[in-house]
Parts: sequence; structure tokens; C-alpha cells
Amino acid sequence: MSLAIAGMGWVTPLGSGIDSVWEELLDGHEASATTISEKFGDRSYSVFRVPESAMAGSAHPRLRRASVISRFAAVAGLDALRGAGVELGSQNAERTALIFAISNGGVIYTKRFYSDIVDAGAQSASPLLFPETVYNAPASHLAAILGITGASYTLVGDGAVGLAAIKMAEDLMANETLDHCLVVGTEEVDWLVCDAYRRWRLVRTAPPIEPFSEQQRGMLLSEGAGAILLARLPRHSLAEAGGSPLTIECAHPGGCFTKRAEAARIVKRILTDLGQREIDLVISSANGTFVDQAECSALEQIIPETLVYTAKPALGESIGAAGLWQVILAAKALRCAELPPVLHAPAAITLRLSSSRTSLSEAQRAIVLSCGLNQQAAGLRLAIG
Repeated sequence: MSLAIAGMGWVTPLGSGIDSVWEELLDGHEASATTISEKFGDRSYSVFRVPESAMAGSAHPRLRRASVISRFAAVAGLDALRGAGVELGSQNAERTALIFAISNGGVIYTKRFYSDIVDAGAQSASPLLFPETVYNAPASHLAAILGITGASYTLVGDGAVGLAAIKMAEDLMANETLDHCLVVGTEEVDWLVCDAYRRWRLVRTAPPIEPFSEQQRGMLLSEGAGAILLARLPRHSLAEAGGSPLTIECAHPGGCFTKRAEAARIVKRILTDLGQREIDLVISSANGTFVDQAECSALEQIIPETLVYTAKPALGESIGAAGLWQVILAAKALRCAELPPVLHAPAAITLRLSSSRTSLSEAQRAIVLSCGLNQQAAGLRLAIG
């Protein structure tokens, strides 16, 4: 049994659509930062927001009052199904599972809900806003739109939660009553989230994000969603599906670290386990924080000659959506046999970065490496053919 990526969906600050966002990255473009502020705070923060033009597919009546985090997820999830040519109905919806990866949840509506209570008392609590304050609100919306009544889960974590969701999907798909599993990671950005990460000394005030810099000046938060539809198909079906299939060879459970200095040890173990086969490229989660040095140290020790790419200088740190974005990047790199340029990296770096648009002749395998900001790390090995 092979687990294949049958379809993908992408909503980012550079727009939506797998091919269009990929072309933007190949051309070396980065998202435009906008400044957000709050009446009860004296600081402003730069963030990467999803343009309204990217949300053309979110007009479903179910989403009329939904927060943007749910709208992002719906657009990405529906695109992944369309990309796979799968239309869910009464017969196959029950054979499809749904797993959401999420980090901060619906902060915008949660803040609004409790702000009303603080300002005007408990009687002002809105019954329309409250359902959007729970972590599984986006999963609930998408499951209702698709008619999924079976397995539906929401995992909460840091930037590594997307890969944890794929690992969970791998376990679920061992059940032969399932044909597909839709995995979605989603995030919305808000001043409150920026202020929290600033207090942890992880956010910088203005662009650019400088990956693998010794100064570790911090990240810029972003928003959006990523989705992949996984198919549980026998090998002969994959071979007949047309083109070379993208398969998840190994979803590594990773581990947790209690101190930032321990992150490199966990990442090194992940790379050692996943690097048992020849690896052509690594999609890193470097974002301008301590994560960069942890991954850089491990990469230099385990697979120093492998090409490394991170998209976070171009797209920002999307936390809950980040892991799925990285898997999409790895899939496109293998499928298109090239990598976009890494933006704003220091010139004096020993890692082999794709400093310009780089061709990948006969690339077969990629590692997705995700080191989160809240003490979680995970990895994944993706193969083509």
C-alpha cells in the first residue's frame, strides 16, 4: 500500500492556486507586508496578509459569517479535491477522512467575542461569534460543505503540527474503509498573535525575513492555508494514474524539546532517520529565529551537500499552515524539477542554498523539515516515481 498525494490546494499572501503561487516564487517575488495595530496596544506589526483576490472561491453560504481562517481552509481544501478530480457525494464522502492542523485558531473572532463581554457585560456575548472561537470551527465548516460525516479531527500545535497531521492521516489510512484523507493546515494573523510572539522575542518589526542569519532578528507572521488530498491506492493503480506519482515514503513523528538548545538534537535525529535514502533537496522551516541555527547545524552534520530551500522570506511564517505549505513546495520541486531562489540569506553561509532559480535534474526524493516555535519538531520524506 502506497500513500500518494492526489491533489493540493494553496492560499497564501502571494495569492491562491498551486501553479500561480509556484510561478511567483520561481520568479523571486515576495509578499508585500502590511502594518496592523490595535487600540489597546501601542505597537504596530508588519505581517503578510492574504489578498482578497485569492478568496474568490469562498462564497459558500456556510462561510457567510465565518472567520477568515475557515474561509482560507475551505478554498484550499476544495482546490485540493478539484485538483485530484474527486467530487464527494453520498457514497464516497463516508470513505473520506478530514484532518485539520491548526495553531492559534480563530483569534480574530475570539478577541471580538471577549472584547464585547469586557466592554458591555456577559449579556452582550454573541451566539454568532461563539462557534468561531473553538479550534475545530474550520474543520466543522469544511466537513459540512463536503458532506463528511465520518472521521474528522483537529490537531493543535506549532509549526510542526502540519506534519503531525500527515502522520495521523497515515495511521488512519491503514483502515481499508477509507479511500482518501484530506489534510488541511490553516492560520489567520492578528495583532494579538503578533504581540504574543514579540514577547517571546520571535517577531521582527519590519521585513525582510533573513534566513540562517547569525543575528536571528526574527520572523514576520503570515496567514493562509494549505491542503493535500491523500489517496490510499495500490502500487499498480498509482502507476496507471498518469505521470509519476508523488508518494509519502515516511512521515517521521519527530519529538519535543524542552529548551531551544535541544532543538538541533531532535532535528539531527529526524534527518538521520529520513536520510537513509539518497536525498536531493530539503524544504527547511528556517524563518529568522532560533529554528534556523538548529536546522543549519543538523543539516551540516548529516547531509551537508544537499540543496536547501525555505520559502518563509517570501511567504512569511504561517505556523498552523506552514507544514502543509512545505509539503506542497517539496511536491512542486520534485514535479517541476527546479527550486525557487532563497531570498535574503547571508552570503557567507556554508549550507548549499538555492540562491537563484535552480534546476533539479532527476531529483527523486525530498525531506520536509519542520521545527516549531513551541518545542515540537517533525519530518517527512517525499518521493516521485
